[in-house]
Amino acid sequence: MKIGLFQYSPEWENPEANIAKINDILDNEISDEEMIVFPEMTLTGFTMNSEKFAEELDGKSTRFFMDLARQTKKHIFAGIIERDNFDIYNTLVHFNNQGLITARYRKIHPFSFADEHKYYSAGRDIFITKIEKCAIGLSVCYDLRFPELYRLYAKEKVDLIIDIANWPLKRVEHWKYLLKARAIENQCFVVGVNRVGEDPFNEYNGCSAVFSPMGDEIIMVADKAGLIKTELNLADVEAVRTRLPFLHDIKLI
Repeated sequence: MKIGLFQYSPEWENPEANIAKINDILDNEISDEEMIVFPEMTLTGFTMNSEKFAEELDGKSTRFFMDLARQTKKHIFAGIIERDNFDIYNTLVHFNNQGLITARYRKIHPFSFADEHKYYSAGRDIFITKIEKCAIGLSVCYDLRFPELYRLYAKEKVDLIIDIANWPLKRVEHWKYLLKARAIENQCFVVGVNRVGEDPFNEYNGCSAVFSPMGDEIIMVADKAGLIKTELNLADVEAVRTRLPFLHDIKLI
């Protein structure tokens, strides 16, 4: 499976400018990827101005990514600020290659250290989506610190876990080690997509990465905006789990 990790520096709280940035980068760099993964809160950055930017799932942000998926014929994973009645969620949406919404994962662990829990409701459900036979578990940023979530994905034998983030430079070593750990313990590919640049509160150096089911680093890119391309051999997941059948011994107590 050929994938693209879209690492860029979003303009702070400026969806229209970020749509233009995304289009410019993709015009020059898109090729034969089957899926493209964008960072958390893709079109705004990690804003707590949730009331201003929240949209129903027929809003402008959603329509942009639906059109992008349809036009490029690629699976798109993007971060949306989602309004659902009185609740607002930090949401990861899977748009399939026909431009339809296939999955919606609402971040289960709002980042209370930055008061995210005051402006966003917590999701309650894990979500597994598929691209053909590839089962994909979804997560967002701070979720990465809570391995219990990923063990639930492991019990369902997902092939790939995605985490989209705005993970700051001052804690980026945690990001690297946690991605690697999630791959090792769950014996699957882990894709982490982070941003670069800065917002009013933090600096970011990206380090978007892919780790193998053995925890080997397949690719990691720092301090560069653009579409990071790599390819996954999904047969490696079953091969590792057969050779080292550790997941059979999970006891969730």
